[in-house]
This record gives sequence, C-alpha cells and structure tokens, in this order.
Amino acid sequence: MISLKNPDQIAKMRKSGALLYEVLQKLREAVKPGVSTAALDAYAEQLIRKNHAIPSFLHYEGYPASICASVDDAVVHGIPSEKQILKEGQIISIDCGLVLDGWQADSAFTVGVGEISAEAQSLIEITEQCFWKAARQCVAGNRLGDVGYACQSWAESHGCGVIRDLTGHGIGREMHEDPPVYNFGTPGKGLRLRKGMTIAVEPMISAGDWRVTCDADQWCYRTRDRSLCSHYEHTIAINESGLPEILTYPGFVWKEEE
Repeated sequence: MISLKNPDQIAKMRKSGALLYEVLQKLREAVKPGVSTAALDAYAEQLIRKNHAIPSFLHYEGYPASICASVDDAVVHGIPSEKQILKEGQIISIDCGLVLDGWQADSAFTVGVGEISAEAQSLIEITEQCFWKAARQCVAGNRLGDVGYACQSWAESHGCGVIRDLTGHGIGREMHEDPPVYNFGTPGKGLRLRKGMTIAVEPMISAGDWRVTCDADQWCYRTRDRSLCSHYEHTIAINESGLPEILTYPGFVWKEEE
C-alpha cells in the first residue's frame, strides 16, 4: 500500500534528509587511501547517533552495519570490514539511511579513492546524471515508467548497463515502502505519481553488463562481468505542481540545465 504524506509529515522527512546530507558530506570527505570501510561505518554511526537519530540499516533484516560500502564491482550492500582498506584508484559507493523522530531518509553516492581513471570518473558522472534525468520525471501525473525510462535511456546512450535486479522504493516511516522504483521502463506505463508520495530514486549503473551475482554473505551484489558499478540516490517528495523536492539535498534548486 502506498502511503501519501501530508505537509507536516514531509517537513519531518525534510529534517531527516537534511541530517543525512550532513552525514554523507562528512563521509565523502573521509574517503581516502588507507581508510578501512569499517572505520567509515563507525564514523557514520557516531555522526547519526550524536544527532539523536538512529541508523536505519543497522540490524535491518540482520544487516550488521550502519552503511553499505560497495567497492569497485560491488553494486550495493557491501558489508564494511576492518580488512577492506581503500586503495588509490578504487571507487566506493556509500549508501546510508537514518531515522529522525520516526521518519526515514535514504541516500547514496559514489566517489573515487584518491586519483581515479577517466573511465571511472565518467561512470560516476553518468550515474549522477541518470538520477537527475529520472528525478525530473518525478512529477504528479507522470508514471513510474517515465522515471525508469529517463534513467535507462541516458545510461544506455552512454554504453552503460542499468542494474535491473535492484530498485528504488517508497519511503516514509519505513525504509522500504511501496512502490518499487525501477531504473528502467516504458514511458507512459506504470503507477501514476501523486502528490504526497515520497520515493527513493537510486540508479545503479555499470560500466559493462547489467547482470549481477550475490556474494556468499548473501548481502553484497556484484556485476557478473566484474565491471565497475556506480550508485547515486536521494529521497524525493512529489509535489502537486512543479518539480519534486529533493529531501536529502537541502537547498537544492532546480535549474533549467539540470
């Protein structure tokens, strides 16, 4: 069932989103060669709890950490480890969620560790562009197929693969609510977007094939061909008119060229 939020509830999600934005900005700055993914996880939990919020991911269906730290060919759900030390030239996707006063926020980014290849940087940029193309379609009256197609068409026009087995989702009091938000689709098809819907749009884009495998830990997904993968996500509120509000990007203002 889809939960529509009223203005007061969206205001609370806006506060959750603003806090998560601050947390992720600090995590982005902390990504350096020689840092372990476990250290990033501990830092994230510290930042979340000192602001009187709760890490959404920790213990969610048994997940053991506060962030997902997915390196290189890992798509999502990479479990942080003291043994995983970041190296120059790698890329890492950090996905994180929190609950503040009962309301969820979810966001992710991919960044290079030190100097990275031009190909890796291009993949990161294309993934972010996929998000913004998709987010522009998150307008009341449009359909989820419009959102997915905007992401898919941009990625594939640049020779990239769109991960199909993993999706975005509705979000609110629960981290995962209806509807699933696919990163591929057909324009004019799918569920119609309505005012008050809050969704997490999260392109996962590979430099190669879209197919994935899952590690023995039953959490971390990787590209089957072991190509690099990038992930970018924000929590979005659908408005009655005009472009959507990016709840996990406070102060963002849509521009003509976005």
